[in-house]
Amino acid sequence: MPDTYDLIVLGSGPGGYVAAIRASQLGLKTAIVERERLGGICLNWGCIPTKALLRSSEIYHYITHAEAYGLSVEKPSFDLAKVTERSRKVAGQLNAGVKGLMKKNKVTVVEGNGRLTAPNRLEVEGGQGKVQLEAKNIIVATGARARELPFAKADGDRIWTYRHAMVPPAMPEKLLVIGSGAIGVEFASFYSDMGAKVTIVEMLDRILPVEDAEISDFMTKALKKQGMDIRTSTGVQALKGSPKGVTAEIKAPDGKVTTEEFSHAIVAIGIVPNTENIGLEELGVEKSKGGQIVSDPYGRTKVPGVWAIGDVTGAPWLAHKASHEGVIAVEAIAGGHAHPMDVANIPGCTYSRPQVASVGYTEARAKELGRKVKVGKFPFIGNGKAIALGEAEGFVKTVFDADTGELLGAHMVGAEVTELIQGYVVARQLETTEAELMETVFPHPTLSEMMHESVLAAYGRPLHI
Repeated sequence: MPDTYDLIVLGSGPGGYVAAIRASQLGLKTAIVERERLGGICLNWGCIPTKALLRSSEIYHYITHAEAYGLSVEKPSFDLAKVTERSRKVAGQLNAGVKGLMKKNKVTVVEGNGRLTAPNRLEVEGGQGKVQLEAKNIIVATGARARELPFAKADGDRIWTYRHAMVPPAMPEKLLVIGSGAIGVEFASFYSDMGAKVTIVEMLDRILPVEDAEISDFMTKALKKQGMDIRTSTGVQALKGSPKGVTAEIKAPDGKVTTEEFSHAIVAIGIVPNTENIGLEELGVEKSKGGQIVSDPYGRTKVPGVWAIGDVTGAPWLAHKASHEGVIAVEAIAGGHAHPMDVANIPGCTYSRPQVASVGYTEARAKELGRKVKVGKFPFIGNGKAIALGEAEGFVKTVFDADTGELLGAHMVGAEVTELIQGYVVARQLETTEAELMETVFPHPTLSEMMHESVLAAYGRPLHI
C-alpha cells in the first residue's frame, strides 16, 4: 500500500518547500520529494551563494578604493578558495535551516527521483528502492536548469554554467560572459571586481533586456566605466575549450566574424524547465513550446489534482515568485480564499555593482498598452545619503498613469536599490496613486528619499533638483 498524504510536493526549492510549510500550517498531511538537496537550486546553487560571492567582491572593491574614504590598506589581496568556501558555507547553513523547517512543520521528506504515475500517485526511486506515495493533490515544483549552447557543452573547466562559476577551479584572467540577463551581469560584476578582464556578449540590442531601456543604457555605461567590454546585437557562433583556454567565434552586428581567445567562458543564456521524465506526458499535462507546464493563476494544470509552480511554469524565473505561487496553490487546494498570481507585481532584482531593481511596467510597455504616462526621475547625486556613502551614481524612475495616478512601474539603478524596491511593490499591491506617495513621509537621511523625489518629479514638484 502506498503512503497516503493530503498533498505531495515534487521539488524542494523556494516554491516547493514554502508550499509544504503553508500546507502544514493549514492542517494538510504533507510530503516533499527531493532528488538532491533541500532548498533546490536557488538556495544551494543560485540566489543565496551568488549573493555571498558578490558580497565578497563588493568588500574587495571597497578595500581597493579605501583611499576615497580617507582610509589606507596595504597590498589588498584575496584567496579565491576561501571566497568560494564562504559562499558554500552560507548555502550549507541555509540547507540545514530548511531541514529544520521541514521537521518543525511535520513535513515528511522523501529523498529520490519522483515520477507521477497517476494524477494522485507518485513513485519515488532512491537509495531505498522504489516508494509509492499517494495524495489527492500533487504540486510539481521541479524548477529549471541552465540552458547550454548546443555547440559547446559546459565542461566545468573552461566553459562554465552558473553552477561551475560559483566554484571556480581558478580565477579567470580574461572572461567571456555569454548573455546579459541578471545571472550573466551578476557574474560579470563579481569577476570584474575580483580583477578579471570581462567581455559581455548579448544577442539583443541592449543588456538586461527585460529592464527599462534607460536602466539598460545606464548599466552599459557603468559597466564600461568599470572596464568591461560590452557587445550587443552580437552572437557567439562557436566556442571551444582547451586546457589553455577558450576560443570563441563572435559575430558582430555588421556580420563580421572574429576569432578571439579567453581564459574562461560563462554561458548565461537562460534556463530550461525540468519537465522531462516525471510522467507529465503520460498524464496529459499540457506544456508550452518551451517545455514549461501550462497552469492558471492559481497553479492548476488541466489535469485535476496536478498543480505546478515556480520556474517549471515559466517567466519570471524568480525565487520569490515561486514561493508566492506555492502559497497561492496550497491555499486554493485547502479551499481558502486564494488570490490569483499577478506577475506585474513581482519585483526583479540584479545584485551587480551597481544594483538594478524594478517592478511593474517599463515606460515603453506602458505606452504599448495605450497608457498616457507621467514619468519622474531623480538622480543619486541629488541625495545626501548617497553622497555620504560615496555611491552617487544611479537614479530612480517612476511611471504613472497620467489620467488616474496609478503607479504603473518603478525602475532603479544604484546602491542598495534591491532593498528599496519593496516600497514600490507594496504601493502597487495596495493600488496606491501618486497622491498617497506624495503624502508619505520618508526618513532623512536615507536613500529612500529618492523614491519620494522621483514621484514628485513626475508631477513637476521635485524638491532637491
